Amino acid sequence: MSEIVLELNNLACGYAGHKVVEDLSIHLRAGDIGCLLGPSGCGKTTTLRSIAGFESVSAGEIRLDGQVISSPTRSVPPEQRRIGMVFQDYALFPHLTVAQNVAFGINKHPNRQRIVAELLELVNLGKLGQRYPHELSGGQQQRVALARALAPEPRLLLLDEPFSNLDGELRRRLSGEVRDILKARGISAMLVTHDQSEAFAVCDQVGVLREGHLQQWDTPYNLYHEPATPFVASFIGQGYFIRGQLLTPDTVQTELGVIRGNRAYQLPTGSAVDVLLRPDDIVGRDDSALTATITGKVFLGASTLYRLELPTGSVLEAIFPSHDDHPLGEVLGIEVSADHLVVFAAQGSVNVSAQLPLEQVIAAGASA
Repeated sequence: MSEIVLELNNLACGYAGHKVVEDLSIHLRAGDIGCLLGPSGCGKTTTLRSIAGFESVSAGEIRLDGQVISSPTRSVPPEQRRIGMVFQDYALFPHLTVAQNVAFGINKHPNRQRIVAELLELVNLGKLGQRYPHELSGGQQQRVALARALAPEPRLLLLDEPFSNLDGELRRRLSGEVRDILKARGISAMLVTHDQSEAFAVCDQVGVLREGHLQQWDTPYNLYHEPATPFVASFIGQGYFIRGQLLTPDTVQTELGVIRGNRAYQLPTGSAVDVLLRPDDIVGRDDSALTATITGKVFLGASTLYRLELPTGSVLEAIFPSHDDHPLGEVLGIEVSADHLVVFAAQGSVNVSAQLPLEQVIAAGASA
């Protein structure tokens, strides 16, 4: 098993006397890329700044390679932590060339020129070393910032929303390139983002934060298919809760019929539960007695997302291949295919996101 590079143990931190994060415990293995994910104000960046040494710790501790670097009684200065950082706004020096920016942290290194040349080649900027930041595109500037952070050979790299200033396609492509670079060099990293698609594409482990508290630290796959809390279930991916009654530990009676999953739940038989259904859980079936009316659709290219209204008035979503095209108002036969059944004890009303326009739901799912 890989060694642990970064440990946050019962961490509490904030700024100006205001506690933002409480009781946060996670660990990152060597060579892994982790992520702190959550809505604005949940404590992601505050935690990252505490790891970097820019914010104090009021409780718990932060360890790097087993050594305490932050606690209420100890704080290693940022410049002594061997931690690199890539900022959202690039933070390049406008009066320095690309090569000089990359060399900034290793000016006294005897092999400075060789290191700079290798890093510029690594980030596909080998021929642009003599240009200035204002002569580069946003994606090229972010590559320079990455090369500069890698030059001192940090033990850990922190990335604070590094792709948020880029357009969608460039963001997707550059995030993949950054992952490849970090993996090729075996560099451990922690990313902060509010974009779950970015987190899933780049990271090995993702921590979902809500109001300063960790909801779940897990793989992207498990966050989607095995959410630990209703918040994680609703925040990750798209989906709706419908009310049901637990018939057996692995069977639920719902308005869609009896749904059987692949696991047992430790809830009292007969209790009310909320069942999570995602668009990929709903499939079309012409001979099904269960029907729904198409009330909205969004073309996504390879697929189309449909909003479906059940005869009871409940709303679901389904995603079909785009060549399987259906008009608004059509009544479809559907069935539930949810082997990874996710249920929670019933909590008040079911998911209210069904009241949003479909386009807003799409946008929220893309940027959450």
